[in-house]
Amino acid sequence: MRILYTEASPGWGGQERRIIVEAVEMQRRGHTVVMALRRDGGIVEPARAAGLRVELIDFGRKPSLRALLQLLRLIRREQIDLVNTHSSADAWCGGIAARLLRRRVVRTRHLSTPIRAGLNSVWLYNRLADQVVTTCAAVVEPICRQAHLPASRCHSIPTGVDPAELQVNPSEARALRQLWGIEEGTFLIGTVCVLRLWKGVIDLLRAADLLRDQPHIRWVVVGDGINSPEFHAEHKALNLGDRVLFTGTLTPPYTAMAAFDCFALLSTGHEGVSQALLQAAYLGKPLLTTSIGGSPEVCLPGKTGILVAPNAPKEVADAALSMAQHTNEAKAMGQAAHQLVSQQFTRQQMADQMEAVYLSTLKGV
Repeated sequence: MRILYTEASPGWGGQERRIIVEAVEMQRRGHTVVMALRRDGGIVEPARAAGLRVELIDFGRKPSLRALLQLLRLIRREQIDLVNTHSSADAWCGGIAARLLRRRVVRTRHLSTPIRAGLNSVWLYNRLADQVVTTCAAVVEPICRQAHLPASRCHSIPTGVDPAELQVNPSEARALRQLWGIEEGTFLIGTVCVLRLWKGVIDLLRAADLLRDQPHIRWVVVGDGINSPEFHAEHKALNLGDRVLFTGTLTPPYTAMAAFDCFALLSTGHEGVSQALLQAAYLGKPLLTTSIGGSPEVCLPGKTGILVAPNAPKEVADAALSMAQHTNEAKAMGQAAHQLVSQQFTRQQMADQMEAVYLSTLKGV
């Protein structure tokens, strides 16, 4: 196959990482891969570093005739068989270009937020796409309903983890806890994310405030992002001091995850199946997450972790205290989380499923 991946997003996060992981795997399997990316996109340099061929397109926030013409030329020149679109602007331009040239289209939806109702959803997820892929099962039914799309044309394929990447030396994790000043017997709850408002960091801070009388519970926030100033301001306003540690970005973050006793992801929206959630689960961490998007596919209540409502710091505090007081049960949930991800959420499984969708799309199924 000759596959063109399009991405008009200017950012860098889980969506862009998924695209690169998948594209690299398709290239490794012998398919020709070309990346049509926004000129100032955060994905450009990581894609090049991953050994992918990058073509820069004049994508903006909205579809443009210039970007459409660039894609038409690129698809013709590279004899592309199939286009995989990812964000709104490139879905319009890539979908129209592919339709004009009678090429097949797969539309990937990474977020769990509702798609825009009306003709927008019908065109982007039906008329301009042969198949739709989501990263969590929760959004399949709403997409099918809004886009008048048969269920046979919409597939949930979460981003898989690579076990080879997730090998951590336990002594390094213990050393990191010592560096952070985490005393023996302390229950450490951590999160790893791009620091955006909807990642629930405010709720984590407020839960930590509710448990300030529990000196054996500490919290760590790993990551950076556009909303870091708001979170640091809240941390200062609550006078949390070293109860909550902000480390900034750690690359890779796996040693930090291995140092946690519990992994928290308190998203209030937008989440598919978080890559960080899967990585922490593979590393054997019990999960503390909200019921947003695809998180309940990994955080099975009472089995692999505890689910809480979004925007509910009291529930977070109660769940954290319960885990800290029942560490044997928490460790058992972590072991179950590792087994779940190993069986259902590996990169190999993701690539197998995506390749199957591509092949069936080319056959017109």
